[in-house]
Amino acid sequence: MRAAVVDQPGSVRVGDVPDPKPGPADVVVKVGACGICGTDVHIADGHFPPTPYPIVPGHEFAGQIVEVGPEAPGGWSVGDRVAVDPSLFCGHCGPCRAGHGNLCANWGATGDTVDGAFAEYVAVPATTCYRMPDDMTYAQGALVEPVSCAVHGVRRVGVEAGERFLIMGAGTMGLIMQQLLQRAGAHVTMVDRNADRLPRATSLGAAAVAADAAELDGETFDVAVDCTGAVPAIEAAFDRLRRGGRLLVFGVAPEQDRVSLSPFRIYNDEITVVGSMAVLHSYGAALDLVASGAVDTDALVTHSLPLERFPDALDLMRGGTGLKIQVVPGGE
Repeated sequence: MRAAVVDQPGSVRVGDVPDPKPGPADVVVKVGACGICGTDVHIADGHFPPTPYPIVPGHEFAGQIVEVGPEAPGGWSVGDRVAVDPSLFCGHCGPCRAGHGNLCANWGATGDTVDGAFAEYVAVPATTCYRMPDDMTYAQGALVEPVSCAVHGVRRVGVEAGERFLIMGAGTMGLIMQQLLQRAGAHVTMVDRNADRLPRATSLGAAAVAADAAELDGETFDVAVDCTGAVPAIEAAFDRLRRGGRLLVFGVAPEQDRVSLSPFRIYNDEITVVGSMAVLHSYGAALDLVASGAVDTDALVTHSLPLERFPDALDLMRGGTGLKIQVVPGGE
């Protein structure tokens, strides 16, 4: 089969690789669509420490089952259409036993630590598959994973009706977060240096938009959410919190980055700083949100490219062009 392969950091190609074979409890999925996110860029550039090389990346995906392992649970059949949670938890370490599988001591994920879905086919544990409604497209199914990350993030930071949120970053994740927060009754202000992205935030219901937090004229917020992973954005978000406010670090920053936050202010103003890591008991809820139309997926996907153009898709992502970029190995 054809697949995108990162042989080593900085070395990306599309070529022939062996077809995946299912383990006893696995299924093989023919990939319908797979989205690119910042983590895929980090993997390609060698900035995601858990990744071994070579690897076929791709963790936001949906497709059709073409082979079922003899012991695969769930009653799956060839032809079933599925969205797939990439999470691979060991189930026996301390965090897993405490219900925090996303913090698993042996954490893994399809496309991050084992071969993923920028390929014609991918083998996955049957337990990670979720049945797609008949009217859900593969493009929508591939968006369930980023929505599930946002669902977990919203649960981590909390939201009460009427709260005023500041979101840094109007990319795909920021716009998904915006929609979920507004659905819960929050008022959202969106900031993004790429002014071309702001009209989409406005069309999705943002109360206000700005190209820089400095444009907000001293305004403060109950909660700030960073969806960029950029140090200046995180620091600017912190500075815009009211006393008693909350900061959610949601974007993925390079491991070596450090931010400067006032410990006195965290103490004196009782600022809460929380993180949100990937997916936790949130994938099924995310699929329901996408299926119901609660998340406007049409507003998010701006590019659909064939597998052979995977390097181009990475470059579009690096350049901040468009929003969600998906690779479509075989079409719908």
